[in-house]
Amino acid sequence: LEKLNIAPEDVVISNKLGWKRTPLLTPEPTFEQGVWMDLKNDAAQDISYDGIMHCYDQGNQLLGGKYFPQLASVHDPDEYLNAATSTKDRDLRFAQIVDAYKALADLKSAGKVKAVGVGAKNWKIIEEVSKEVTLDWVMFANSMTIMHHPKDLLDFMQSLHNKQISIVNSAVFHAGFLIGGKFFDYRLIQPDTEENKAIFKWREDFVALCTKHGISPAVACVSFATTAPGVVSIALNTSNPKHIKSNVDSVTTQVPAEFWVDMKAKGLIANEYPYL
Repeated sequence: LEKLNIAPEDVVISNKLGWKRTPLLTPEPTFEQGVWMDLKNDAAQDISYDGIMHCYDQGNQLLGGKYFPQLASVHDPDEYLNAATSTKDRDLRFAQIVDAYKALADLKSAGKVKAVGVGAKNWKIIEEVSKEVTLDWVMFANSMTIMHHPKDLLDFMQSLHNKQISIVNSAVFHAGFLIGGKFFDYRLIQPDTEENKAIFKWREDFVALCTKHGISPAVACVSFATTAPGVVSIALNTSNPKHIKSNVDSVTTQVPAEFWVDMKAKGLIANEYPYL
């Protein structure tokens, strides 16, 4: 950004907090072992009031001191809770998450960030957190998709919308599976069980209808993901600059109404889904 001479006020940065960079003292990083290559640093999780403040300050240093995040959240609180070894440990971890949000609230009160949110793969955790802290936005991942859109989730989204809490919809391809990938919700999948066979069959029927109506599966996924109440943004992968134009096209391309009719008739979208 600095090399491109981009003014800080022209950029919106979101920072997910809860991990702090630490020296690499082992042959490979201690987090997500076997995933990362050639890293020069390690990372340690610290979800607490002081931990979030430290992560915020360190993040600002790593951004170079000129650009600062306007949006802030606690990174993957669902995974942090899933690591609990007992009910007591989970209660402690949840209290730490609430303390972390007290830190974010103080940063917002001080004018250092403009909006506080939460993102998680398990939307039930977002619901649990939202009952304890004040949020400006939430990010769902693998939750509200063209393939998966349960009524209780839609009801929760409506309640967020009623409170003017904005929703960012993420991972709307189920980690790439719906557009031809090998991973479903971040796990390698094969049609080796009845459950997995049903997932592959759903994709096969879905792609066939996309072909029939002359649209790409990506366009269908993104278009559907915007239909639920409160959704203001779709988070799409931009690690490859070549994806930018196709990402924009997937949001702006119109999907024919007949496609949605066929999707419901085929049972690929719930007949009672009210937003189409």
